Amino acid sequence: MYRIASVSFLNSKPLIEGLDRLPNVRLSLEVPSRLLESLRENRADVALLPVIDYQRMEGLTLLPAGGIGSDGPTLTVRVFSRVPISRIRTLACDPDSHTSVALARIILSRRHQLRPEFVDLRNAGDDPNQARLLIGDKVVCEEPIGFEHQLDLGAEWKALTGMPFVFATWMARKGVELGPLNEILERAKIEGMGKIEEIVRRHAVPLGWPVDLARQYLTRNLTFDLGERGLEAVRLFHRLAGEEGAIAMPIKVLQVFSG
Repeated sequence: MYRIASVSFLNSKPLIEGLDRLPNVRLSLEVPSRLLESLRENRADVALLPVIDYQRMEGLTLLPAGGIGSDGPTLTVRVFSRVPISRIRTLACDPDSHTSVALARIILSRRHQLRPEFVDLRNAGDDPNQARLLIGDKVVCEEPIGFEHQLDLGAEWKALTGMPFVFATWMARKGVELGPLNEILERAKIEGMGKIEEIVRRHAVPLGWPVDLARQYLTRNLTFDLGERGLEAVRLFHRLAGEEGAIAMPIKVLQVFSG
């Protein structure tokens, strides 16, 4: 029995399609920030982890079967500000994603020469110079009003590096007998990519997504194959996150399952 943990956002659905119907899989859904704990506490064997979390736990192995990435705008990872970006003084961050917070730190520093104070979104105030970092389906379905200035962090990363960005990948904890797991996850991804219309109807529309926008999001904004370029992007992100103080240095070398 493989215990697999994933996010519940729309962006994960093409990767987990059909996993809950397999007799040798138990699938659980969490917010991104809780997935690492599911591995640490031995509640899961493999999780669709935010890529920053690779640097926060020993013994992880990345499975190249798939991930959640973009090669430009993401739609669902954005900084919202009432004032021009250059006037941001604090950033209230959605606590659901470790990777997006680190990415925001890199982008604001290296693209906009800003080093704002980072605070929890739950403590956000009314200061007009306080921007908000939001992730997930609510960015589209509950876009905040009055925040005219925005940064899409996927587009900003592409402009900074020329590379795609990878937000999450499958990772297994130390001691797990991987066996056919990478193949199981690869098959689920292939099945999911063949059912985009069904996923849009079943998962996006009930959340308030316009059908055309959800289809565009899953087929054009997002990428689900990792590949060598995706792995290089993860390595670059880890290095820049370390240089910006988002993770401890020295960073760990990426261990990738090779079958």
